[in-house]
Amino acid sequence: MANSAQARKRAKQAAKANAHNSAIRSAMRTAVKKVRAAVEAGDKTVAQAVYRETTRILDRVADKDLIHKNKASRNKSRLSALVKGMAA
Repeated sequence: MANSAQARKRAKQAAKANAHNSAIRSAMRTAVKKVRAAVEAGDKTVAQAVYRETTRILDRVADKDLIHKNKASRNKSRLSALVKGMAA
């Protein structure tokens, strides 16, 4: 347990940041799942719309250093391939 006032404050700040970052990471994962679900459903227009929103979310999360920029790029690339591979 934190003994000094400084350590107590840092522990409180760390807990708050962890909760915030976990919520953002969860939203990112949900967005990726929405794209995959739209592809599974077979509706290309919905899949494209959801994909555009998901790319924004991935970029925002990467800018905040919650995930590496290469991971965001890799996810966008794979999702794009899924959407493009759908039958019109």
